Amino acid sequence: MKKPILYGADYSVYVRIARMTLEEKGVDYELVPLDIFAAEGIPDWYLEYHPFGRIPAFEHDGFRLYETSAIARYIDEAFAGPALQPADARGRARISQIAGVLDAYGYRAMVWDVAVERLEKAPADETLIAGGLSQAEAVLKVLTSLKAKGPWLLGEQLTLADLHAAPIIAYFLKVEEGRDLLARFVEIRDWFARVADRASFVRTEKVA
Repeated sequence: MKKPILYGADYSVYVRIARMTLEEKGVDYELVPLDIFAAEGIPDWYLEYHPFGRIPAFEHDGFRLYETSAIARYIDEAFAGPALQPADARGRARISQIAGVLDAYGYRAMVWDVAVERLEKAPADETLIAGGLSQAEAVLKVLTSLKAKGPWLLGEQLTLADLHAAPIIAYFLKVEEGRDLLARFVEIRDWFARVADRASFVRTEKVA
């Protein structure tokens, strides 16, 4: 079998989710760089892999896939290595719930409204940042309420929920406001410290 190919950019939290999943499974893969914000725009050929022009997209032995959660589940189920989903239906449902909360309510607020706005805009829109922080606080409250007892979000087993959350929160922590807010949520702060020590997190960190 050919090694799988992941299309995307190392700055993308969603590309990083897929990369961390591949790393945790011990899968040798190829990352094909693709910058959707490049001046020349999205190349036409890529729309055959992702019709909406987002990243990442994935290919394995002629099987093409997009949408990060679907890619992560496929990687977990198609390759050998430690299981990243629990066997029970409730545990799998909780993974989908956590990923859904982060996608719908966390990503835009944490990454774009707070981190990108603070890091890349001058002057920054303080109203936008304040709103993003309020939404981020709600998301962190939900993660705290959903977190099971144990080192990981679902308890004793590292799962796709941890790998989905870690890159989004990592980007949020690039700015002081994000670090200050996370410090108020001790369980999630300590969980993140454990994730940040894993080889999959270190190997996928973008080098400036």
